[in-house]
Amino acid sequence: MAGISRKYPMLRRSQAMWASRRVWQPRLVFWAGAVSIGLISVLFAMLADRAQALFHIVTGGGSGWRFYLPLIMTPLGFVVCAWLAHSFFPGSQGSGIPQAIAARHLRDDEDRGHLLSLPLAAGKIALTVIGLACGASIGREGPTVQVGASLMLQAARWGGMAQARGLILAGSAAGIAAAFNTPLAGIVFAIEEMGRAYESRTNGLVLTAVILAGLASLGLLGNYTYFGVARDTVAFATDWPLVIACGVIGGGFGALFSLLALKITRRIRRWNALQPLWRALLVAGICGLAVAVIGLASGGLTFGTGYTEARGAVEGAPLPAFFFLEKFAAGVLSMISGIPGGIFAPSLAVGAGLGSTLGLVFGTATGLAALLGMAGYFAGVVQAPMTAFVIILEMTGNHDNVIALMCAAVLGYGTARLISNEPLYHALSRVFIAEAIRRRRAEEQQG
Repeated sequence: MAGISRKYPMLRRSQAMWASRRVWQPRLVFWAGAVSIGLISVLFAMLADRAQALFHIVTGGGSGWRFYLPLIMTPLGFVVCAWLAHSFFPGSQGSGIPQAIAARHLRDDEDRGHLLSLPLAAGKIALTVIGLACGASIGREGPTVQVGASLMLQAARWGGMAQARGLILAGSAAGIAAAFNTPLAGIVFAIEEMGRAYESRTNGLVLTAVILAGLASLGLLGNYTYFGVARDTVAFATDWPLVIACGVIGGGFGALFSLLALKITRRIRRWNALQPLWRALLVAGICGLAVAVIGLASGGLTFGTGYTEARGAVEGAPLPAFFFLEKFAAGVLSMISGIPGGIFAPSLAVGAGLGSTLGLVFGTATGLAALLGMAGYFAGVVQAPMTAFVIILEMTGNHDNVIALMCAAVLGYGTARLISNEPLYHALSRVFIAEAIRRRRAEEQQG
């Protein structure tokens, strides 16, 4: 063959061009996928903000007779989201991170396609936006992970790339990085939460995807800190009791959230088995009504992501003493309802509220207490302490409290492990893996 190539130069050039195409085509598709994640994340963020603004406009900003509209809007919106998810976008329910984790464990491309695909990504965005427009206590960050993983898996198919597991990891990391403008947190999230182990073979994919998605996001929105800039600093002696309290109490509440969400979700799944659609709609309607009641009782503070309330606390405005309990309940109800939506932003809002309350008890600056509460509670919910303190550092632009945030996150993680040794996202991912196995066995029996 080499002799033929030397004899015919045109054939040699053709082979070189084909080899070059085989090398560059997958790379170009991968780069395009990473940039697309950044652009779609920005669009998703804009739509989510508009949806929340629309909800507050329709409900009259918390005054007049329109203040009570959520008693109709919220349960109806939950039912619509649950019906669309069940009928047209199965696999879109919940956060989206468990689906991405499950897809990494599945070997068959068809099984992965039930959890990660372009139609599913579009449905995830649309239904999360609808949920926010009706007042659900959900976030867009978890859904962005599923969207990013779906885009990267599709890029793997188009580019003929065999590294599906690594590309799902890269897409998930890029989604977190672009959603929060936190590139380091995206990388740590990929290592700690998605992979649960460092895979050196995928580090280049993850880094490249995070960089390109981040550049696309920065090109549209510019550089910013998600929760503004925190100015307060931990005093060595006087503030350490607060650090310990935020870590232990925050981790305890975070573990309680995970425990409730898992146990109730499993019971609902068993109860829904006989009449999946109608019972799912009934659960969604009841949860939506309960979220509306809590929202009205809190003066409208618990509706939506909680971003405004958390940012206010980080910048020094105290939250009502029982806000964290109300937001906690609204978050649990929104999660078990079966509608698409994440828990990142609502969890950070609960943590900020808890920290604000503990700050009042300890007589400490609200901004500092909110940061520590976020670290402790979030680490307790996801049982990923490195992701917790890195993401909070990047979102607040304050690097003076690194050791304190690390301590709060580790204490939160340790406390959560004493209460529940089952990480939330990985426990939920096993549900999707089990469904894929059952579906595969049913197909084999029919065949």
